[in-house]
Amino acid sequence: MVVLGIDIGGSGMKGALVNSITGEMLTERYRIPTPPSRKPKEMAEVVKKIVEHFDHKGPVGVGFPTIIRHGVCKSVGNLHKKWKNVNVRELFSNTTGLPVTVINDADAAGYATMNYGIGKGKEGLVVMITIGTGLGSGAFYNGELIPNFELGQIPYKKYKKIEDWAAASAKEKEGLSYKQWGKRFNVFLKYVDLLISPDCIILGGGTSKQFDQYKDYITIETPVIPAELRNQAGIVGAAAAALHEAPRD
Repeated sequence: MVVLGIDIGGSGMKGALVNSITGEMLTERYRIPTPPSRKPKEMAEVVKKIVEHFDHKGPVGVGFPTIIRHGVCKSVGNLHKKWKNVNVRELFSNTTGLPVTVINDADAAGYATMNYGIGKGKEGLVVMITIGTGLGSGAFYNGELIPNFELGQIPYKKYKKIEDWAAASAKEKEGLSYKQWGKRFNVFLKYVDLLISPDCIILGGGTSKQFDQYKDYITIETPVIPAELRNQAGIVGAAAAALHEAPRD
């Protein structure tokens, strides 16, 4: 089945048509910058524009950059405060006129990696970390999704959440070298390792493409590997979720 996958990030909203059986992207990505306001109505209109761009009439899967519980936004993350307790699934469905499934963006990226990428067949506790505006995380045990594993929300020193200090956005904002940022990211991974002791950590998001630039600064014993799908993972995983994560309420 052809499904439209949409990956919503802090800086851009991207979509593509996906073969939900094979995980193959059937079109090029279409990207629209995330509205500066990051408010619900404006972002819903961008989702509609992406749907219209592909003239899509079928199911839509959306990866959303914060905690989603039964389609409802439970934490605003890097978005506007008006998102709190908004039924995102209902908003996007009403705006597009199509059936929309919404899951956490890191869960979506993990979905793709565990079903179509380097994580396929991996047993035990596998954690997907997406490095971007924030630090998203998706957890899988023996291939089954454990939703809303938001490890980037861990408080750290003077920071409300560690992603404000160790995400790719902090690297850009502060002009950090890969060595400087890599050491920060390693601190985050140490917390992940200490708290949940995963069997494997898979890195996704744009910064995963530069893994060779900072891999020497990662010192934890748990295997840390970059995802193969990278920037495509959010879109592909969101599309897969549109079939596998059907609304239950």
